Amino acid sequence: MAVPVSAPAGSARRVPVRHFVRLKLRVMGNNFRGQGWRIALFVVGALVGLWFAVGGFLLLAAPGFADEPRYALMTAAFGGGLLVLGWLLLPLVFFGVDETLDPARFALLPLPRRTLVTGLFAAALVSVPVLAVLIATAGLVVTAGALGGWPAGVVAAVGVLVGLLLCVAASRAVTSAFATILRSRRVRDLAAVLLAVVAALLGPLQIVVLAAVREADWDRLTGVARVVGWTPFGAPWTVGVDVAEGRAWAVPVKLLITAVAVGLLLWWWSRSLESAMVGAASSAPARGRREPVGGAVAQLFPRAVGWTRRDRFGALVARECRYWWRDARRRANLITIAVVGIFVPVMVNLGGAGFTASSEEGFSTAGESSPVLLSLSMLFIGVLASVTLANQFGFDGSAYAANVVAGVPGRLELRARMTAFSTYVVPMLGVVSVVITVVLGEPGWIGVAAGTLLAAYGAGLAINGFISVLGAYSLPETSNPFAMNTGAGMAKSLLTLLSMVASAAAAVPMVVAAALLGDVWLWLALPVGAAYGLGAALLGSYLAGDVLDHRMPELLAAVTPRR
Repeated sequence: MAVPVSAPAGSARRVPVRHFVRLKLRVMGNNFRGQGWRIALFVVGALVGLWFAVGGFLLLAAPGFADEPRYALMTAAFGGGLLVLGWLLLPLVFFGVDETLDPARFALLPLPRRTLVTGLFAAALVSVPVLAVLIATAGLVVTAGALGGWPAGVVAAVGVLVGLLLCVAASRAVTSAFATILRSRRVRDLAAVLLAVVAALLGPLQIVVLAAVREADWDRLTGVARVVGWTPFGAPWTVGVDVAEGRAWAVPVKLLITAVAVGLLLWWWSRSLESAMVGAASSAPARGRREPVGGAVAQLFPRAVGWTRRDRFGALVARECRYWWRDARRRANLITIAVVGIFVPVMVNLGGAGFTASSEEGFSTAGESSPVLLSLSMLFIGVLASVTLANQFGFDGSAYAANVVAGVPGRLELRARMTAFSTYVVPMLGVVSVVITVVLGEPGWIGVAAGTLLAAYGAGLAINGFISVLGAYSLPETSNPFAMNTGAGMAKSLLTLLSMVASAAAAVPMVVAAALLGDVWLWLALPVGAAYGLGAALLGSYLAGDVLDHRMPELLAAVTPRR
């Protein structure tokens, strides 16, 4: 029986925070031992993080170099606010949150809740993203020092450190809370939809913001920046500018606002963390057993794959279909594909040729769409849909050992996984092609949209078949669907980039044909694209299956989480 983390203080020995930090460093070292590719990814991730950090430093320090107090305030308020939002959203929709010290591993230890939260919080501060953010936000210190001398620089440095604590606390609290809430099936569906919508809106919002900046009223934006500076999103980042502008009285108030926000986030994290570790027993009454209709074997096959043969291939397809629908981590990917597949093509085709904003007319689109532009947007969606399989074996983890022991042929394995995934994705792609052509008012382009989608998706399946076999990595065994092992966030981003570039290159002929063949392509795009995508997927499963047959033990070792 698990011991609650909120054990009485007298019955548990308080563990110094430094032990959590040392434990994380020790676990990281063990994960890197004998794993050259993990070390390489970690180094590449550190270099990429350093590159972004230097760019952020120069951007935040630019107002100080240019001696522009107004721009310094807007840069600190808006830049800091976006930074906090990034720490809130990016772990949920893309990178995941580092779970080197999985809180579930401490469930059997009689640690006080305060000790556990404090220790995990301190360990979370030891990471490459935190170091990169610290380097980037040092630009605020330079700006404050250039505008208000060393006192403003010192205050800005304190604000940066407090703001960094706010970012980490917000990230941990939100991801832990969502991991706990996602135990409920209905809430998981709703949360996945909301997160996917938020992820999909990032691109359109960026277009709207850039269009608004062109006609921006800078005096009004300065007022908005001052308001943001009094919220937890901007308070810690603007204290240096306040001192430089002679508002030193605002510094303790803003630091107090930030400290209260950090305290509330840590309290929220501690509550959701305890629930995630101890778990909650279901109070639902036991349901009576019902005799299966059609036999026990028939019950193993969902209705969506009722057409499959009752053999090894059909069993694998049925299992994967159930996993894609029931696993929160996989289902969130499916919903993201559906939502992004609608928003991105609409924004690209309606706003790709131009987007303007004015106080009299509001926002409006400029320019016209074309089959070539439509093909480009559909290519991106098809590639994005297939990239989910770049680490398809990582979802299985140690459970993949059953396939290894059973000796499932690699070609059969990959074909079954592609078929199960396509059972959900292909109908989505069909809906996307219909919706985008209706929105554009060009129903005659539906063949171009559907053909390009199928071609890009099939090419992506082929490419990701190889990537999933050669570049698989383990996912943590935790109830948090957003958790990632150390270095896995960088691995995921690099594999995603590699997959998308290779898949897009393989599907480029569809775009070239749309540009060269003109109206003839409107009739040929759908059959050619469907044949191209199906042929590419079958060829990819055939070739990657041979590689899988020779790498099953190595693949199992790569996707098995290290304890």
